[in-house]
Order: sequence, then C-alpha cells, then structure tokens
Amino acid sequence: MKMIQCIGVHGSLACLHLALGGVRWKSSFRPAPLLTAAPARALIDEPISIKGRFLPPHSPVTVCAQMHSDDGDLWEAFAHYNTNSDGTVNLTRDHSVGGSYLGCEPMGLFWGLQPAPGSGEGLRLRKKNVETPYVVLMSLMKGHVSPSERQSTELAAVTTERWYMAPGVQRKEIRQDGIVGTLFLPPGPGPFPAMLDLWGRGGRLVEYRSALFASRGYASLSLTYFNHKDLPGPQSRINVGESYFKSAFHLLQDHRQVCADRIGIIGLSYGVYVTLRLATQIGVKPSCLICINGPVGSTVKLSDPDGRTVDVDRDPKYWTYDDRGYVSFRDTSLPANLNPESKVKLEHLSCPLLYIVGEDDLCTASMENADVIEETLKAAGKSQLFTRVSYPGAGHLIEPPYTPHSQASLWSVKPIKMFTLWGGHPAPHAAAQEDAWKKVLDFMETNLRG
Repeated sequence: MKMIQCIGVHGSLACLHLALGGVRWKSSFRPAPLLTAAPARALIDEPISIKGRFLPPHSPVTVCAQMHSDDGDLWEAFAHYNTNSDGTVNLTRDHSVGGSYLGCEPMGLFWGLQPAPGSGEGLRLRKKNVETPYVVLMSLMKGHVSPSERQSTELAAVTTERWYMAPGVQRKEIRQDGIVGTLFLPPGPGPFPAMLDLWGRGGRLVEYRSALFASRGYASLSLTYFNHKDLPGPQSRINVGESYFKSAFHLLQDHRQVCADRIGIIGLSYGVYVTLRLATQIGVKPSCLICINGPVGSTVKLSDPDGRTVDVDRDPKYWTYDDRGYVSFRDTSLPANLNPESKVKLEHLSCPLLYIVGEDDLCTASMENADVIEETLKAAGKSQLFTRVSYPGAGHLIEPPYTPHSQASLWSVKPIKMFTLWGGHPAPHAAAQEDAWKKVLDFMETNLRG
C-alpha cells in the first residue's frame, strides 16, 4: 500500500493513504487495527458510517474527531467505547460510555464538536467558504482517553470531507440593483423551485444553508440586509426597506432558471419578522414560508414605516444576563414588548407556514410568537395554513443537521465585548436539527414541487 507523509493537527497524526478512506498498518502476525468512515465525501446533512475493526475484544477504545474551522480554530469531539466480542466498534449500533456524548449517536462526533481546550471564548462554527469542505480527521485510540492526551496510542486514523455544495452546484455573487446576496443554482438547466434565504441580526452574508438547498435541487438566494460592507451605512442599522426585499424576491422570479410561481422564503430569528412582513406585501406571493425561532414584529425601534431601524443594539430595556454576564434577548421579543407599529398583519398571509420552535430558546420568545401566529390565523379562518413543530431542549440556532450546537457565542466587540445566549442542550438540540431539517425538506417538496 502506497503511503505519503501528512501533517496533522498537533503534529502527531499518523501517515494517511492518499485517497480518503481507511488507514491500515501491515503486520506479519494479525491484521492491524482499521478505522473506516463511509462515505468519505458527503454533504453536511448526510450521515456516515464509522467503524473500527481488528481490535482486541472487550477492550476500551476512544474515537476522536478533529477539524479546523475556516478561521483556523481547532474543534474536536471524542467518545469512549468498549469493543465487541469480535473486536469491532460500530458507531451506528454501539453506545458511547463517556466523552462528548453518551449512548448510541452515529453522528455524535460531528454535532458534538467543540472548540479545543485553550481556544478563544465564545466561538461559533459557521462555514464562510462553502466552496471548500470541512476536513475531519478521525482517530482510534487505545483506552478511554481525551484528545489532549497525546501520549496515548493511536491505533488507526481516517479523514472525511463534509460539504455544503454538491458537485455541479453554481455559486454566483449578486450585486444588482442594490441587492447584496449570493445565488446558488443546482446542476442542470432548470427551471428550479427556489428559496429566498434570510438570516438574523448577526448580519453579514451567510451562504451555507442556501448552498445546501441548491445541493438538494432548489435555487436559493442568500440575502444579507444588515452589517455588510456593500450595503448602505452605518453598519449598526438596518438601512434597507421593503423595496429591497421585494426586489430580491422579484430577482428570483425573473431568473430564467427559476420557476416563477414556486418560490418560498425561509427566515431565522429577526429574519422571521422580515419573512412575515415580506409575505404580506402587495406584489409578493410566495408559495410557502419557513420560520425558525423568530418574532412577529421588530425587536428594534424602526426609523420609518418601511422597515429601516435605529441602531440595533441601542435599547437594552428588556435584556437579561446570566451569572457570566452573557446577555439574553428573549424578553425583547415577547409579543407585548414588540414595537406595536411593526407587528405584521398576519391575517393577510395566504400561503402555508411552517414555524419551528426551540423550547429552550434564550434569544427569542419563540413559543409565544408561535402562539400569536396560530391564534391570529385561526381568527382569520386560516388555521389550515399553519404548522408548528416544537422541540424540547432545543435552542435558538436550529441549523442543518450534524452541525455543532452553540449555547452561547460572541455577539459583538464594539462598542463593548458582548456574548449572547442561544440556549439549548447538545443532544436534544442535535436531535431537533436532524428532525427539523427533514421536515423542512418535506415541506418544501410538498409546497414547491408537489
């Protein structure tokens, strides 16, 4: 077997075979331990099978995962297993007895990733360059150890690639008529059903969900509306109004590779308010809406009726803090605390709406806002349009599956350094992300293709 020299994290990883796949050392006495991860290349929302073979029976082993973020930070997870009588360990069937998670969690090494000890405070894993994969190094170690115990014996290793973009997906930057976004198109001529993808007050341009939608056959426009250098300043305010979002929706409608009458809108956090507001405007007729943990009105004081705001972090009236000084914005979005003039006229909604709730959301009062939507649509005789999915133990950031849970992260550096609470607990949040993603894709299939 041809081997090449590779440099790995901490400079102590064994040499890997040039092709992705299992690494195995030859022995004249018995087969050397083997660790496999299949498929070696997969989309981020696809599960993989991780197995160890040719191990001593009934022996303690540790399986570790390590990778670097796009910012260069090391993330890692590990789990303790005991091999079976045949000298194997199979993460699809076997139970972890310690480490980053417990029990049978086939993808626990991925959703359980956390910054390595000594990393900066408040890190959150977000893919910045969707045209490159996360490369995850997995290693099999003797005994029940942690990744920091480098003196432990490494028995085998394997790498796997985790992608947001499938082969053939096109990425196109959009800077047209003042619109700032990125359009992703599936392989082929189309026309495709499409999604307008809106994130929250974290700002900037977030592409990875749209890239994944395109990998699943939907054209998707990831649109930024706050805190981006190509948008009107100052960056501390939302300086675009209704015409901006309408133009983005119509850009999708007019695209030659998009089905003009099969366009949905998805929003997370403040993006839910934008999604609901846009869907009730004249001239905008989405086929469906997907809302994840967001309010029915603006949590920020508006500077005009068109939806522009004053500085987004100027009013701490309803902020609360934990014992570390981390801030929760949850009470800001209680229906009674929202700006009355900003509340969406929900009775004007005319398309199916899927609302996803994380019941341990510490950033938005999601359950209370879902109640308002449900009650308003019921009063308007439109109950059939509303579907709620609620997840105990899940936090605010319900994202594509098998990605790490973030309970809190750095929110801003200026004018002061501030950390925000998202809520949730790792295992139930991971289960929520997996189930919610399936329901999102099913909802899109029904309303955009059916």
